[in-house]
Order: sequence, then C-alpha cells, then structure tokens
Amino acid sequence: MRKPTFATIQLEKIVGGGQALGTLDDGRKAFVWGGLPGETVTIRITKKKSHFVEGVVTEVLTASPERITPRDPESYLSTSPWQIMPLASEQHYKATLIEEAFELHNIVLPEPIDVFCDDMPYGYRNKVELSWYSDSAPDGTETLDLAFFRRGSKGKIVVDGTSLARPEINQLARQVRDLLRTKQVTARQLKTLLIRCDQAGRCVWQLYTKDRLGDVMSPDEATALSAQGGEIIYSDPRSPASRITERLACFGDPVLQDTILGVPFRYATEGFFQVNLPVYEQALRDMQRFVPVQDGTSRPTLDLYAGVGTIGLTIGSDNVTLVEINADAVREMQRNIHQLGRRGQAKAVLTPSEQALEYITGDALIILDPPRAGLHADVITKLLATQPQRILYLSCNPVTQARDVALLATRYGIAYHRGYNFFPRTPHSEHLVVLDRLAEIKLCILIDTLAIY
Repeated sequence: MRKPTFATIQLEKIVGGGQALGTLDDGRKAFVWGGLPGETVTIRITKKKSHFVEGVVTEVLTASPERITPRDPESYLSTSPWQIMPLASEQHYKATLIEEAFELHNIVLPEPIDVFCDDMPYGYRNKVELSWYSDSAPDGTETLDLAFFRRGSKGKIVVDGTSLARPEINQLARQVRDLLRTKQVTARQLKTLLIRCDQAGRCVWQLYTKDRLGDVMSPDEATALSAQGGEIIYSDPRSPASRITERLACFGDPVLQDTILGVPFRYATEGFFQVNLPVYEQALRDMQRFVPVQDGTSRPTLDLYAGVGTIGLTIGSDNVTLVEINADAVREMQRNIHQLGRRGQAKAVLTPSEQALEYITGDALIILDPPRAGLHADVITKLLATQPQRILYLSCNPVTQARDVALLATRYGIAYHRGYNFFPRTPHSEHLVVLDRLAEIKLCILIDTLAIY
C-alpha cells in the first residue's frame, strides 16, 4: 500500500466545488474537504496533479470561529461535508458562490442574492442509498453493517444511518440490516439498500444484490418491517451502479405518492423525484408567479429536461409538452399524466432536449431544468432564433447556468432570480433565473419610469 502524504497549509476561501482552498509550499493549489477559511490544518493528500492537489483535513491546528461539531462526526465527510459550519454560514457561502459564478461571466445580478431555506438542515432527505460492509468476527463469521464510502478513498465507514435522512428511513435501514444478519448474508453478496419516504412517513425499499437472493426474506418478514413495500433486485455485479437487472421478489406496494402544490404524483422507489419537497415547492411557487395569465387562451408551455414532469404538470398551462431523455422518467411522467386526467392537455416526449427543437416556438413559455452540464448548445441557438417571451430556468449548477445566461444575454435580461438550499449541510444549491426578452424588460422599465412622474 502506498504511504499517505500529509501537508500543513492555511485555508483561504470556499470555492465552487465546496472545498476550502489553500496553497502548498511548492505553489500548488490544494482543494480540501473538512476545512474552513482562515484555518491552519494538516491534510492527507488524496489526489495529486501537476498544478493542484486534493485532500481531506486530518487535524485542525488553528480553528475558525465558525467551526462547529458535526452531527455525524465519523461520516459527515461522506455525505454532508458542510456540517462543520452553522447554517447561517452555509447560507452566506452559497449566496457568495452563486454571485461569483455569474461574475465569472460578467453578469451582474439585478438584486442581492436571496437563498431560500426552510430551516430544516437535518432530517429533510426523503431518499437515501446505503452501501454494505463486512469484516471478520472473532468467532470466524462475518459481520454485516450499513456503510458509506469514505471521501477521498475506496474504503468504507460503518454507519447506523445519516442525520440528513428522515428518521423513518434510518429506522427501516437498521431493520433490514438486522434481518439480513440473521441470514448470514455478507457484503460481498450485496450492492446497496435504497429507501424512500413520502411526506406522511411511509417508506419503501429496494435491496440490490450481487447474488440471486430472492428467497432471503419471507413475506412475513417483509411485512414486519416498517415499510409499505419493498423489493429484492438482482443487479449485474459487473456494473458498479445499482441498476435493475432482474426483480427477484416484491412485497406490498413499492410505489409512493406525494402532492406538489396540491397535485398528486406517484413514483416508484427507483424513480425520479425531489429529495426535499418543502424547498422544491417554494421554488415552484416562485416560478408560478411568472407564468402568464391565460386570458381565455392556452399559451403553450414547453418543459425541457422535464424528469417526471413535476414542474410542467404543476405550473404549466393546459397545453404543455414535456421532453425527457430518460425512459424510466417518461414512463412515470405518462403514468402521472394519465392519473391526473390530463391526456388531452399534456404530452410526454421521450427524446434529448436538443432533438426536440421543433417545440421551441416564439409563443411558448419555456421551462428549463437541465442536468449539471447545463443547456445543450443547440437549445441555446434555437432559443435565440425563436425568442420566446419568457424563460424559467431552474439550475442545480449555477456555474453552467451563468454560462448559458451569458450566451442568451444578447436577447434576454434577468427579470428575477433566487437561490434555494435544497441540500442543507452540503455545498449544493439551486438557482432560479427568470429571463424576459429585452424588449419586454425595456417596456417595463419605461412604464415604471412614467409612473413615477
């Protein structure tokens, strides 16, 4: 095994990836997890490159006044590395990082950044995926524990759950673990345990296995778990991801239902759904303010990168087209359209957004919620060519959002923006930008000016 390398550095600032930035004696930049600006720390270097390194803090020599004790001291680096700071500091850093992302592209946001948070930094996640770990016991048998991967290594850390999750999820995870322990199952036979929970506290689970363990749990044992349903799934061991190769056993009802702005949505355990619904609903309410009133007509709505359709089916018009590349998500979207009785009003399209350009028209309201990579160049080109009046752009990556807004800036201006703390105690944030054609923005400014006089 290669001997670890350590270094002592002073940390300067928080950067876009969520790490603290420092400088090694040789001039290379160090991107560090587990540290705060102003601290002097010892780090273990986990990755070396010619111009930078990555590392994790092993000892804090001079602590920041912001530092607090993490809720999960052993595992926080694996799941939520910002547990070491107060929520107020987290809010400040997230606002700063959004602002810096736009400044990088010479965009000045029209208002100070407001990052919405519902003051629930823990117990908010309705979905958790855990790994497994086994070790040799003194009696020669093997243990079985829940685990997360250690940040910066291939090793694992044993856990009983995570403070980010709803308590019902942690309780169910321990129940499944304890049951499998009685069956002498080892981590070598398993991949992951996926658990979801709806707003009412009902849980469903999926046990992904490397061996065909369909009979490892009886129907009575499954019924005794604090869950409304669950599945045992064989997942091809040649793939590192937990993907469904074969459903081996099903117990109860593995489908959940939640309402978003009063609209009911059903979703499977492995399905696509937001992990922090209260904050997501606030983002939708903010977007809804900018959906034009219909005036007896049905302005078309186009929801690109639509997922299961939770944006377009809640705030879109009665003439909405939802475009999504993932077949599983589209199947859930179609099911939701059917159950909502909107088959004549909503259309699901299975295709990449850049191949659905014919739906981008000048009279449509455009909704965008792309992956972290941001908008495809062809989508931006078509938006500039057709110039829809308004674009609602929700992003999970303000860096690529700022890049896209800069490309649209020849025809669009920012009418509104707001940040959202969907994932407290982590570096991740979302940001909404409402873009209006420049002609409309100039007209509004003129009307406001005339009103003054």
